[in-house]
Amino acid sequence: MALTALICDDSLLARNQLKKSLPADFDASITTASNGLEALAVLRSQEIGIVFLDLTMPELDGVGVLEAIKAEAMDCLVIVVSADIQPEMQKRVMELGALAFIQKPASAAKLADVMHKYGLI
Repeated sequence: MALTALICDDSLLARNQLKKSLPADFDASITTASNGLEALAVLRSQEIGIVFLDLTMPELDGVGVLEAIKAEAMDCLVIVVSADIQPEMQKRVMELGALAFIQKPASAAKLADVMHKYGLI
């Protein structure tokens, strides 16, 4: 059975760009969310294996999503994909359980490298 992935970003363009940049051999069904509240609704109702998470979003930001994932002990991996490249923010999301931090726009090569590192492809 294929993995289910969630792409969470408030920008439709960014969601589509990320989806197109995923490696061809990434065997997953993809669902999307446009803010953190939508992401949590998906995470609470479906089995999601991997989340590609933006940080700056309306309703609930990516840090809030990571805090909820940790507090509720949700069983999913998270890769943050964000333009917020401040070292303090990168440290914070890693402390909250993110596997990796990829700067936007995410290149296909960088995504493949990180996903290979964690056995996702």
